[in-house]
Amino acid sequence: MKYCIVIPDGAADLPVAALGDKTPLEAAHKPNMDRAAREGLLAQVCTVPRRMEPGSDVAMMSIVGYDPAQYYSGRAPLEAADLGVELGEKDWAFRCNLITTDGHALTDYCSGHITTEEAGLLVQSLNEKLGGPNVKFHTGTGYRHLMVYAPAQPLAVETSPPHQVVGEPLASIYPRGKGSEKLVELIQRSAEVLEGHEVNATRRSQGKNPANRIWLWGEGRRPHMEPFAQKYRVKGAVISAVNLVRGIAKLIGWDIVRVPGITGYLDTDYAAKGRYAIEALRTYDLVLVHVEAPDEAAHDGNAKAKVEAIERVDADIVGPLMAAAPEFDALRIMVLPDHLTTVEQGRHTRGLVPLAMWGAGVEARSGMSFTESYAAESEVVWDKGHDLMASFLHP
Repeated sequence: MKYCIVIPDGAADLPVAALGDKTPLEAAHKPNMDRAAREGLLAQVCTVPRRMEPGSDVAMMSIVGYDPAQYYSGRAPLEAADLGVELGEKDWAFRCNLITTDGHALTDYCSGHITTEEAGLLVQSLNEKLGGPNVKFHTGTGYRHLMVYAPAQPLAVETSPPHQVVGEPLASIYPRGKGSEKLVELIQRSAEVLEGHEVNATRRSQGKNPANRIWLWGEGRRPHMEPFAQKYRVKGAVISAVNLVRGIAKLIGWDIVRVPGITGYLDTDYAAKGRYAIEALRTYDLVLVHVEAPDEAAHDGNAKAKVEAIERVDADIVGPLMAAAPEFDALRIMVLPDHLTTVEQGRHTRGLVPLAMWGAGVEARSGMSFTESYAAESEVVWDKGHDLMASFLHP
């Protein structure tokens, strides 16, 4: 048996006025996802446990079969795993976004999607000016980077995901709690390093948003997770351009399938992900394909782009996978968003997400399309998202 999971990140949504009060999944032309739902099982799943913030870190951990309430320690340690950053027992990892601010409010959580090449120069300067024995910055991808901090005293801080607080005054969203003073200091001092940097001078001359502050969030310590092959007796691999997703995969013992041309944005090479997924299934028992583009479009408030991203996932990934099913003795496919990301608010939000399970051993035939409203009519609901994996492997 071969298994494939396709995650169009943040594809689930609420009705959007610009789409005639349809959700992007309802507005999109997605014949392959609809076929999977119609011929297979259409259901709902709660990927984010109550009292936890809705985000890909928690949701993806649920989807791959691990209870976030037991294993989750923060987003940044998961990304550290992908970057090969070893965390000591006293180390705290923080996600370090390069953001844009007007000096008063957070105006852009991603600095106009700054490139990794530009960001690398800025991170280098941050290390030279703000780094030290207890503070180290690590280059990630695009606007997403990492800071490792070894505090002298235990931390008990709360931080705000920047994509959830765009437009908010900085003073109201700074890190807070025990030990937060150092974090606020680093954010404020980053302006001294970044405002006049030549990278930002060039970006301003090109009409682009400057990366003129860092934003620290997603804090946590090194997690310890049982290997997936030991837990489920299945060998897995992941295709993703996102450090977080690859980090989770590494922590559970999955391999990373490197695909040229994938970016984590709307310009990613969808078709390459589809081709590499089919090829990887010849080696691995389970392949997870993650596509960040729908989530990025929603954060940008771009309904049209979100619909187009969903359609590309359908045409270039889900369709080819379904067409390749006869090449394998048995292939089972599952398609689901990890969480809801609302176009009209540009934020993650809590709620059940739809899933379609299709292929070998799936006997249900829902007869309905792959949308939030049709999935809500299903009697099948996984209240605990981390139980879904076992059901997918053994329905």
